[in-house]
Amino acid sequence: MRILSIYIATSLDGYIAKPNDDLGFLKSVEKEGEDYGYASFTSTIDTIILGRKTYDWVLKEIGSSHYDNGERDVYVITRTVRPKVGKTNFYNGSPAELVRQLKSKNGKNIYCDGGAEIINELLKDDLIDEMIISVVPVLLGNGTRLFKDGRPEQWLELVSAKSFDTGLAQLLYRRKRSY
Repeated sequence: MRILSIYIATSLDGYIAKPNDDLGFLKSVEKEGEDYGYASFTSTIDTIILGRKTYDWVLKEIGSSHYDNGERDVYVITRTVRPKVGKTNFYNGSPAELVRQLKSKNGKNIYCDGGAEIINELLKDDLIDEMIISVVPVLLGNGTRLFKDGRPEQWLELVSAKSFDTGLAQLLYRRKRSY
């Protein structure tokens, strides 16, 4: 069965963006030739789900090919109906229903690239199987929190922890389905 993973960076105090969706703090851990396992991770997926705000930011800062490389299906969760562009689908239904449909089909794994609203909605429905969380060594103080209140308790098991010379620590957790 396909699994749904998040692969995301957060500050040590749990923020994925500063106010006004500012991701500038991520530059502090950029290093030539270091992708923190991202290429290896993306080789295991063939589908990406993300929110419209995240999509718009990546489109502006990096370009559409970051997601739609012609080899992956991309689903942008949005409230506005838009036509498909390449392999990018603009989906205005329930993210949980989309994930259930995708998990029932054959294919590689599924990657949820955020943002926080989508991740938290999927957590409420207990649909995230794996979390790769890169902790950037900074305390931001405020911004967009990775995890919001109001979701059910969920137990995880630590699969691996890696540290890098930039100070970044990367944690891989899998959902623990039995106790």
